[in-house]
Amino acid sequence: MTMHTLPTLSQTLAQLKKAGYTEDFNLHGDYLAGQRSAIRLAPSEFVVDQHFRFEGPSDPADEAVLYAISSARFNLKGTLVNGYGTSSDEATDRLLRAIQQQTP
Repeated sequence: MTMHTLPTLSQTLAQLKKAGYTEDFNLHGDYLAGQRSAIRLAPSEFVVDQHFRFEGPSDPADEAVLYAISSARFNLKGTLVNGYGTSSDEATDRLLRAIQQQTP
């Protein structure tokens, strides 16, 4: 029997960075702000290409969602990490729900 180890959040972030997702986004109100750039993205200016859920083995505080985000307008790719469950950020959740509704 072969046991497969699921990638961790940090391993997945490293893989995405290799794939060009180099910006680290943070939520500020109703837009995403890049940490490395001065770019601010409104929901209409980017899409969620992929998302990944991570669950802590025993601690609900370790639960997180990683979003791979791209903006054709700014030719930029990056990531946003958001906790969920007990550590979920309500403003981020609202913004991401709006994004997911826009995505075909």
